[in-house]
Amino acid sequence: MARKITVIPGDGIGPEIMSATLRVLDALDVGLEYEYASAGLVALEETGELLPPETMASIERNRILLKGPLTTPVGKGFRSINVTLRKAFDLYANVRPVVSMPGTRSHFGDIDIITVRENTQGAYLAADAQISEDGQRAESKMVVTREGCSRITHYAYELARRAGRKKVTIVHKANILKHVSGMFLDVAREVAKEYPDIETEEMIVDATCMKLVLNPWQFDVIVTTNLFGDIISDLCAGLVGGLGLAPGANIGETSAMFEAVHGSAPDIAGQKIANPMALMLASAQMLTHMGMEAQARRLRDAIREALREGDTERLTPDVGGHGTTDSLAGAVIDHLD
Repeated sequence: MARKITVIPGDGIGPEIMSATLRVLDALDVGLEYEYASAGLVALEETGELLPPETMASIERNRILLKGPLTTPVGKGFRSINVTLRKAFDLYANVRPVVSMPGTRSHFGDIDIITVRENTQGAYLAADAQISEDGQRAESKMVVTREGCSRITHYAYELARRAGRKKVTIVHKANILKHVSGMFLDVAREVAKEYPDIETEEMIVDATCMKLVLNPWQFDVIVTTNLFGDIISDLCAGLVGGLGLAPGANIGETSAMFEAVHGSAPDIAGQKIANPMALMLASAQMLTHMGMEAQARRLRDAIREALREGDTERLTPDVGGHGTTDSLAGAVIDHLD
């Protein structure tokens, strides 16, 4: 019996990279059925809403969402679509792996780091956000809870144990944000005691950023709060060549969302030169989440081999070729076996 998932193609290059990714998933023959839904600018034009009720209902039914990049209009009155989805479905764990790939433009090799970011609290919650009547003062609160700190840290250690990882780095700013970041550090220390088989280190966020640039190989799994995790995960993507190879998973107790973390790139939309590999790698995360680790490994290996082969007729321009989105998908499909 086929497993149905919700698919949001997205804005800009989204439909192109989604079509390529679904071709690869179909070639893998993993038994998925797609229920298409709209969000972002496409949905806004069609329905007047960035996230129509029908889309939310589809995600609620299927519990698994594969999402292309979406555009939230800049300006007042429009809340981030990703933040809305994370809150609505309590997708508390943002998981961003980066792995060095052959043939990419990167200053580093042999990078393999997972950033686990708390997704629903902290600065992005923007609690009690307000701006003064004269427009001269703006404020919002950072809010964390012991439960939120505990479950994200437990998630990171459980992920490390499942993946055979050796170390978790707890990243914080408790030396300055003594209550908010201090609570996260205190709770993370308590959780770490439950995992004596995994090495634990603590690191202040600014030192973490510096050390990621100087010696990224010292990191394995990083766990941190919302704002710090957002910054660190993009920094890590830069270590392996950029966001074009950076997938992301947003995990909750009952639902999960998988996405390419780059933007919708409207400047190249329709040119069929966008690299779909980030969304393909997100699909591999999705397969692992659904218990299909062998198929996920086949997909990751095929992506790596397509890059290693280096066929410039098939690779997209960002990875040194002059091929198309579709030709790159074909190269990945040819390496699935």
